[in-house]
Amino acid sequence: MDYQYVIYEKEGNIVRLILNRPEKLNAFDFPRQGGLLDDFYAALAEAEDDDEVKVIVIKGAGRAFCAGHDLNTVGYVYGMGTGKPDERRASQRARLNVDRNWIWNHHLRLFYCPKVTIAQVHGYCIGEGLMLVEECDLAVAAEDAQIGHTEQRLGFAGSGVSTMLHLMLQVGMKRARELLLTGRLLSGTEAADIGLVNKAVPADRLEEEVETLAKAICLLPADGIAIGKAFTHLAYDSLGLTSSFIQGYIGHTLFTNLRWEPEEYSFFKERRDKGTRLSFHGRDARYTGLV
Repeated sequence: MDYQYVIYEKEGNIVRLILNRPEKLNAFDFPRQGGLLDDFYAALAEAEDDDEVKVIVIKGAGRAFCAGHDLNTVGYVYGMGTGKPDERRASQRARLNVDRNWIWNHHLRLFYCPKVTIAQVHGYCIGEGLMLVEECDLAVAAEDAQIGHTEQRLGFAGSGVSTMLHLMLQVGMKRARELLLTGRLLSGTEAADIGLVNKAVPADRLEEEVETLAKAICLLPADGIAIGKAFTHLAYDSLGLTSSFIQGYIGHTLFTNLRWEPEEYSFFKERRDKGTRLSFHGRDARYTGLV
């Protein structure tokens, strides 16, 4: 299939899914239908259904792997900060329905993909981008990549999808809490040091390293990979990781219903009054010198 926002490349047993919205740093346009979100998961399904495919490499076009969600549109689905005269707060059932479909039907699919998945990380890897990395089997990053959950500064404070047990299992509870409560960015090198990615390499060697790793995995028999992934899924379930996706969507819904006190920074109010760019920079400028 041809996709507008994803480049689908197949070479032997390897498929590369290239996020292709470089003018937006490959930010996902959730929840708009027909955008990068839909294209990515349709392409993932195509690769899953191809019996020849053993490894799926996920990468980004342009200057970034994925900069998270498009802050121009995030929150509107819940009725947050539209500025319209007839704006009405979304019901709890509407919020829960959106988040359940997004997290359960999308994130869980990548996490339980039957092929071996490798994230090839360069440039910015933030929020939704980092969630993709956390849900892949393996990840290799450029040493100068910028990786973090800065979306937590919107007010999540550790709630939502990013608190899943698998993040804590990857980097440890205390470190996971630090990353979620501060939203600070890590270099690719630091991400490798704490186990968030498998390896960090110079940017000019990133493609080569991922290619070598993918080819090594392809030496395994297709049935062996399928059985190995199925057993991995059993291990995930025994650790409670499936239930963590349920916790994640409920936590996300609770976040969308926050009440900000007068002295607190509401990105959605600032975006309504000042526009996306100024409100985004204003959000992060407050952390200068602190983290």
